[in-house]
Amino acid sequence: MKAVISNGYGSTDLLEYTSVEQPTPKSNQLLIKVNATSINPIDWKIRKGYLKIFTGNKFPMLLGFDVAGEVVEVGDSVTSFQAGDQIYARLDSFPGGAYAEYAVVSESAACLKPNTMTYTQAAAVPLAALTALQALRDLGKIQPGHDVLINGASGGVGTFAVQIAKALSAQVTAVCSTKNIDLVKSLGCFRIIDYTSQDFTQDSAKYDIIFDAVAKNSFAQCKKLLKPHGIYITTLPTPSSIVQSLLTLVLPGKKVKLITVRSSGKDLAYLKELIEADKIRSVIQETYPLSDIAKAHSISEQGHVAGKLVITV
Repeated sequence: MKAVISNGYGSTDLLEYTSVEQPTPKSNQLLIKVNATSINPIDWKIRKGYLKIFTGNKFPMLLGFDVAGEVVEVGDSVTSFQAGDQIYARLDSFPGGAYAEYAVVSESAACLKPNTMTYTQAAAVPLAALTALQALRDLGKIQPGHDVLINGASGGVGTFAVQIAKALSAQVTAVCSTKNIDLVKSLGCFRIIDYTSQDFTQDSAKYDIIFDAVAKNSFAQCKKLLKPHGIYITTLPTPSSIVQSLLTLVLPGKKVKLITVRSSGKDLAYLKELIEADKIRSVIQETYPLSDIAKAHSISEQGHVAGKLVITV
């Protein structure tokens, strides 16, 4: 099968479009014909070696976590899916394997694709939307009427976070740049802080949840914006944030929490309901063919993507 592999840690020059062996599903897995995948920052962070403590030094390495495609084979113990099913999933293997014509995923991590989405639209959802959902619902314990601030509201995780918070009846304040204000408004958010002209950490409002989806600010900077029992959630496990999360776990008052996304077919089914109810949509800046994935990596690394970059296979 055709795939894009990384032949080492470093630049996009190490990404190669080539032929590799097709994976074989285990008893609890599905073999998926991948129609589309998408770029997430973790993909190029792995490629650059930022996570080599977890990924080791075995190459070539097949990256990518998001898949939308068709089931072509199921393992002996699989009962929820059959060949021909249209699914979407966040792969539950590390460092992924979605940059390919075929991929395998555990039954528990997969979900039927939303009926209202194309494969391209569905491929933008899994990792980013799961991150947003698990951060707000599971870590933030979001409730109707909560005041929620989302930093990085126009990014991959942020666009889903805005929509999920709105769907759960929270009062949302979004932080983004001038050029993305109209986009964020189109997601249903009307209190917007333009970070090019205003430092949101100097805002006078108080929040139940601050979700730093782009990990650009610290708990120390945001603490004064939190209500007495407010929660600060970050996507970046820095030594400082890890220590603070442990300290605030045992101390009363404001909390620091770190989101580590987990693959979950059940959570994707929940998102599917919101999508089909027209409460969530994918925001896609651009699509690229699998053979042009190096360009997509380069654009993602620049850090100003509105929504997601999707790869068609």
